[in-house]
Amino acid sequence: MKITKLLRIISGIVIFLTLPTLLFFGFIYFSYNEDLPEGKKGNQADELALKMLDALDYDAYKKTNYIEWVYKNKRQFNWNKLENICTISWKEFKVELNLNDTASSKVYVHKFKVNGDKANQLIKEAYSYFKKDSFWVIGPYQVFDNGVERYKAKLENKQDVLLVTYPKNNDDSQNSYAWILDKNYKPIACKMWTNELPIGGLEMSWRDWTTTQSGAQLPTYHEMIFTGIKINNIKGTISEF
Repeated sequence: MKITKLLRIISGIVIFLTLPTLLFFGFIYFSYNEDLPEGKKGNQADELALKMLDALDYDAYKKTNYIEWVYKNKRQFNWNKLENICTISWKEFKVELNLNDTASSKVYVHKFKVNGDKANQLIKEAYSYFKKDSFWVIGPYQVFDNGVERYKAKLENKQDVLLVTYPKNNDDSQNSYAWILDKNYKPIACKMWTNELPIGGLEMSWRDWTTTQSGAQLPTYHEMIFTGIKINNIKGTISEF
């Protein structure tokens, strides 16, 4: 009897803790989930992408040799675009990440250089941080990167968007983003279909843009439902900091 009563108590606690979460997820799913829209590749999609880049002064971005930012007060990035080396600092770690040749990257723990398995692990972690976190700074400028496909599409509300699909990941999944543009073709939000999100079509704002010293326009805040991404200390220059 004691075991049965204990099992009932445990079951009650589990239901009490998980039911609100399930109900909340169900509400979010049915309120926001959207299928990936179908789009058309070709000149119209490319023209829309070029208009977006013009609105952001893509020429100024190309001339920007150094970009610095802090992601959510967690990780600091100092990216030398000219040499494609990004110094990433978090906790007690610092990785001078060579994006052209990750094996030649330098790794430090508490300012002491490390090698071997620990270094390889931190290089892999730093590379993952760069790929994910840099998107929230330079995402719109990547629409003509190698392997990226562009489509002109319509959302469920019939709004025209620039749909961008990135090459498949190692797990054979693809990430797609629908860029929502204002009347001047500047991004104001994007909808996301990624393997990291259980719901398709969640919308993240792109706002609080700043024009850096180099002339490149970079965002400093993103908002999605009940959360946000703050980009601090953002800088873009032609000469080294």
